[in-house]
Amino acid sequence: MQASWNEQEIADLGQKLSGLTASMSQVIVGQKDVIDSLVICLIAGGHALLEGVPGLGKTLLVKSLAQATDLQFRRVQFTPDLMPSDIVGTEILEEDTTTRQRVFRFQPGPVFTQVLLADEINRAPPKTQSALLEAMQERSVTFAGQTHRLPQPFFVLATQNPIEQAGTYPLPEAQLDRFLLRIDVGYPTEEEEIAMVSRTTNAGIGEATAAMDVASLVRLQKLVREIEIGEHLLRYATRLIRATRPQETQVERVRQQVGWGAGPRAGQALVLAAKARAFMQGRLAVTRDDIGAMLLPVLAHRVLRNFEAEADGVAIADILLAIREQIQVA
Repeated sequence: MQASWNEQEIADLGQKLSGLTASMSQVIVGQKDVIDSLVICLIAGGHALLEGVPGLGKTLLVKSLAQATDLQFRRVQFTPDLMPSDIVGTEILEEDTTTRQRVFRFQPGPVFTQVLLADEINRAPPKTQSALLEAMQERSVTFAGQTHRLPQPFFVLATQNPIEQAGTYPLPEAQLDRFLLRIDVGYPTEEEEIAMVSRTTNAGIGEATAAMDVASLVRLQKLVREIEIGEHLLRYATRLIRATRPQETQVERVRQQVGWGAGPRAGQALVLAAKARAFMQGRLAVTRDDIGAMLLPVLAHRVLRNFEAEADGVAIADILLAIREQIQVA
């Protein structure tokens, strides 16, 4: 780690990070693992894909994150008739009242924000889905030959409904690969559900209080990239990624049940997510447990089962668990 970081600044950033998760927990009942995964994605500078049935608070979760970080927030409801220009923006014709000359002016779309919620992203056709590709990768939008930079930091959170597939368009693999993590939002426990019903039917839902300013978030994202990781753990992360590829793996289950393995971007995502998790755990160095804990959310949307595995109902989590058990730290 560079000498420009002092202990006091690192401690202050750690306190603000703890305050961020605490602020979100005031609004969201339970779902601690989901909140932690979302914050890991944020401080790692990546995008998140949230998957869960309706009514689990995915939209509220994203909104509370924006409130707790004091970031600009916009929501786009994806529908089959949504056009790319509805997301990135369009040009409008304006007339100068003095000269009467007409000129085209770019009108930014909702993507020009800091936190963008793409609700039910698989409801829109591929042409519209791909409108986010450049924004997610390059943090910019090109329209009519002109490149427009997006506000920084820029964070996309997309949601999917896993049970209702009628009239949906599965995300292409190239776009799935741009999401740092896929976060599964499950049902709450009985006690959490009772607390949720009680809170929302009495005083109503409050708002998360701002716990981290934009400048601190940007600084924290830089710090995460400088978290230490040993050479042996870099090799371990790379071996885990390479073990997902049927052509070169030593894991028999992968050869039998995987059609396509993860690409090099998955290795980058795994290391970044592990660094972010390490800092959330109060450490300035990555451990084997950090890499193992982030394996499923990093690879769940990047490893594709073959036809036989899908027909047999094999869970991708079981395949990844087999990889983690068989691949050891060198």
